[in-house]
Amino acid sequence: MSNASQRRWELDALRGLMLVLMTLTHMPTMYSLPSGQPFGFVSAAEGFVFLSAFMAGRVYGGRARRDGLPAMQAAFHSRALKLYLCQVGLLLLAFTLIAWLGVHNRQGGVTGLLEFFFIDPSAAVMGAALLIHNPPLLDILPLYIALMLLSPWLLRRGLQQGWRGVLTLSALLWLAQQWGLGLALHGLTGRLIDFPVPYKDMGAFHWLAWQALWVAGLWLGARQQPLPRFPWWLLVPAALYALGMLLWRHMVGQDPMPGVPAVGQLLDKWSLGPLRVLNFASVFVLLVSAGPWLRQFLPRPWPLELLGRNSLSVFCAHIVIALFTLAFFGSTQVIRPWTTDVALLVSAFAGLFAVAMTAEAREHRGWRLALVWRSGAQMR
Repeated sequence: MSNASQRRWELDALRGLMLVLMTLTHMPTMYSLPSGQPFGFVSAAEGFVFLSAFMAGRVYGGRARRDGLPAMQAAFHSRALKLYLCQVGLLLLAFTLIAWLGVHNRQGGVTGLLEFFFIDPSAAVMGAALLIHNPPLLDILPLYIALMLLSPWLLRRGLQQGWRGVLTLSALLWLAQQWGLGLALHGLTGRLIDFPVPYKDMGAFHWLAWQALWVAGLWLGARQQPLPRFPWWLLVPAALYALGMLLWRHMVGQDPMPGVPAVGQLLDKWSLGPLRVLNFASVFVLLVSAGPWLRQFLPRPWPLELLGRNSLSVFCAHIVIALFTLAFFGSTQVIRPWTTDVALLVSAFAGLFAVAMTAEAREHRGWRLALVWRSGAQMR
């Protein structure tokens, strides 16, 4: 995965774009709300999760075919452990220094973010360590970790017996979540055992819904084949739907129909409502169809590629920067001069590129040392 010769630069650039959009959304500035869901009722989170799954399917599916299923499983577990250690580091920062700064500076954005921690610190810390309690901004990596741990079974099943059963089960779980399966399971668990974490504090992302996006990306990546070419009779409706959703989003705002919660549920981000899934699918169809043209005529976006190649380091860095910004400058509710918000964003992106370049240099140094060691071993 880290070998540059095996990478597809356009996927790195897309993931880098998702990181830029997530940073714009998570940084508490006046540009946060306009940057959210820029593609219609589709956010950068959907793109990031899907791209991560697609790349995992390509890389680990290739590992399974080349080195066997045990090697694939070990690689997934190693990656999940690395992600978990990153999550523990972020939680440690949030529950100590960030929490103290939020109280000391009387910043409601931080105290609201860590509300359950202030209510029940022991349950919050234990629940967070078990990936059960996931505060806002810190709830994406737990989803990613859970899906990485599930993926060896999914790939094994898909490669050995075909993907029909996996895709069907995934779709049924997504559908059940639309009818409240996650909340029902939480209530049942609470009746059976002492379960102190409220449902809303388990994280904004409903895992039973978001697993469907991951499974679809994993399946497409594991096929090890070019993405399909879509016929005009599918491309035209996709373009019309995507355009309609784009206009609706930017004319009305992020709430598609204020005062009508049923419509909001159909486009809900956290449970991946059905109209939202269609919106994502339409953007996917357009992007895949336009991909060859874009690669041919647009210049390569090197800065985005740099961010995308080092996505884990950059992702963690953007969370740290957003947390410190909340602790010192407040949330989006605080009125600041636009120059201050611009300076905050410029500083944030400078920090992200510094992290990406440092991670890149460290990786290249590691590869050089590995090559030297192999050459020495062969000479001996």
